Amino acid sequence: MINYRYPFNHVGVSVTDLEKAIDFYRKVFGLRLIMGPEGIKADDTGIGELCIDIFGSRMKHFRIAHMTTADGVGIELFEFKDPAAERRENNFEYWKTGIFHMAFTSSNLEESMKKVEKNGGKVRSKIWEVFPGCRLLYCEDPFGNIFEFYDCTYAEMYANREKYS
Repeated sequence: MINYRYPFNHVGVSVTDLEKAIDFYRKVFGLRLIMGPEGIKADDTGIGELCIDIFGSRMKHFRIAHMTTADGVGIELFEFKDPAAERRENNFEYWKTGIFHMAFTSSNLEESMKKVEKNGGKVRSKIWEVFPGCRLLYCEDPFGNIFEFYDCTYAEMYANREKYS
């Protein structure tokens, strides 16, 4: 038996409009706002010093909101104010290291596509059936952050498979 010592906790997402992002993630994914929005400044408070340690001295001010998925995974939305967040020109640089997408499970990919487009996001791919009964779809939020939908769990998609069909 595998001992999972580190369950997934949260992902941080940079956006240019915090209220719009909260609205998008609430309407598309049903996320629940659990804290914020709140402004954070690089100063001599505990949280200010923590942020200077993490982001460096260039970061002066940002806003943050904390949301959760249906299964309790956190999404931290960051709106950097000083220096201001900028949308990347090429938001899908998969050939560079680092996280390039996050994924959610949807019971209805067609409906999820409609929600994404209705709320200012973009559908990036068609729906693909990777394995029998397991499909996926790539999209992006209004800020260019890439996400994927599966209509099955991660384990259902990949467990007990030797190769892609």
